[in-house]
Amino acid sequence: MTKRRILKLSGPNARDFLQGLITNDIDRLDEGLVYAALLTPQGKYIADFFLAAVPDGILLDVAESLGDALMQRLMMYKLRADVTIAPTALHLHRGLGDAPDDGYADPRHTALGWRAYRDSPQKDDTTDWTALRVAYLIPETGIELTPDTFILEAGFERLAGVDFKKGCYVGQEVTARMKHKTELRKGLAQVQISGAADTGTEILSNGKIAGTLLSRTADAGIAYLRYDRAIGEMKAGEATVIRTDG
Repeated sequence: MTKRRILKLSGPNARDFLQGLITNDIDRLDEGLVYAALLTPQGKYIADFFLAAVPDGILLDVAESLGDALMQRLMMYKLRADVTIAPTALHLHRGLGDAPDDGYADPRHTALGWRAYRDSPQKDDTTDWTALRVAYLIPETGIELTPDTFILEAGFERLAGVDFKKGCYVGQEVTARMKHKTELRKGLAQVQISGAADTGTEILSNGKIAGTLLSRTADAGIAYLRYDRAIGEMKAGEATVIRTDG
């Protein structure tokens, strides 16, 4: 499981501050856990994270690898807003099934169970989260989600990670244009793999580059594909690759 950093935002302007920055509607905090991203003005991915309302503020659950950069970016946007952004000593716990009393249902898909934030590290997690991600086409920070990612190509609408009615946020114009004025020509897809192929291997269709294999578990994987070329049998090294979700 990817190591996480749990931050806390507090202060009277915390919600308004986030509302003007993130891809999702902060008012959804009243319903449970919120999945969202912070984008560049050009609409590309900076970080994805979860937000949870707590009595004294908002918890922000982000991959440890992005923690410093996200903190720096939030502080840059903070200006005079009455918001405090600070690290916590909390640890992420995850599990399947119904959420415990202190947990929140994962908003991306019911199969992903729940998340909770506790004082001590989790020691009993034996779930194969990579297999679940591949089975339900869930992108992962640093693998399917990189600085080159446009979030709609990564399935953020399907994952309840973007709201098209909330109003302005950083990168909103590009994201809205991709939603309403263009047809996605590239994006994540589920594939079946027969043979040896490491993640990161280029996928070829009739000798032309069709995409890249990003995650794999057994004979299934997630690939970033150019849809017009991802037809029929493709090759990734010596392996045969077939798109299974389209």
